Amino acid sequence: MSTAQETGTGTTATPDFAQRLYAWIAAETGGRDATLVNLRPVGLGRSRENWVFDLVSPGADGTDQIEPLIVRTDPDGGLVDTDRSTEFAVLRALEHSTLPTPAVRWLDATGEHIGRPGLVMRRASGVCDYRIVNGPLPLDVRIDLARQFCDLLAQVHGVDWADLGLGAVLADPGPEAARFELDRWEQVLRTDQLEAYPELDLALLELRDWAPRTSRTVLVHADFKPGNILLEDNRVACLLDWELAHLGDPLEDVGWVTQPLRTREHLIAGAWEADDLIARYEQVSGTHVDRLALQWWQIFSTLKTAIMQVSGLRAFLEGRSDEPYRPNRRVLSTLLDALSGSN
Repeated sequence: MSTAQETGTGTTATPDFAQRLYAWIAAETGGRDATLVNLRPVGLGRSRENWVFDLVSPGADGTDQIEPLIVRTDPDGGLVDTDRSTEFAVLRALEHSTLPTPAVRWLDATGEHIGRPGLVMRRASGVCDYRIVNGPLPLDVRIDLARQFCDLLAQVHGVDWADLGLGAVLADPGPEAARFELDRWEQVLRTDQLEAYPELDLALLELRDWAPRTSRTVLVHADFKPGNILLEDNRVACLLDWELAHLGDPLEDVGWVTQPLRTREHLIAGAWEADDLIARYEQVSGTHVDRLALQWWQIFSTLKTAIMQVSGLRAFLEGRSDEPYRPNRRVLSTLLDALSGSN
């Protein structure tokens, strides 16, 4: 296998990372006559570093076969720590579903190959835009996109996770999914906080008092947003970023997309409000949304956003991230407003 440098293609990767990646792919492909070209970063995400490249191999007909790939590695610091092996297993299982997800190729679970945990997957085509439903497109197009996103969320929750074998990968919290997630994120807070956050302590205390029971367990994406969806010609092409996926309550995702801190990503004032999204979800999923339980998950989602920023602040202060995240006044006041509205 030859490298990008040997073919004259420039790369901004460090020589150590590039050579590690080349050696890893060579080992995975059996050292066949292939070339890695066009290795380049595509930006630092809030939980990953992404590098794209092309694997060029000779085809049976003598022409080059080009496979677009992306390697996703753990950055030194981010908003939340996740596990590469679990994400890889989830994506591999979902290849047997009807969900539009990227196909995974290889996993470096411990970082022995490229210096940090990571995985390689096929690079899907399309574009993503965090704010597309409130962007410059005509209103009817934006409403149609919002409906597509809602339908896709219902499709995620409709996946037969047991049949796909995800029960061997992800724990089923059963009816206590709300308390399970609350405990999990409180542990993140206690591990990463560097100062007191009485607003977050209050939210944890109150949410624990009226945590709803879950009536059905589904696959939860846990970071569902337009910024994790690739579009082609204004149609959904691929749903990305499954690192937070787990089994739990479908209202966790519904609460995430209807929580007040994410309205600009999912809702359109006067045209696609939370009630419209919920009604559409009920219609497509064939299930009823308990409004009181949903309110709990909306508050939880606001709390989760704040805790992720606590983790981001610690990573910044420890020099593991360039982004100085912290729970700001808007986030904390929104959380308190949500709590007061639940009383």
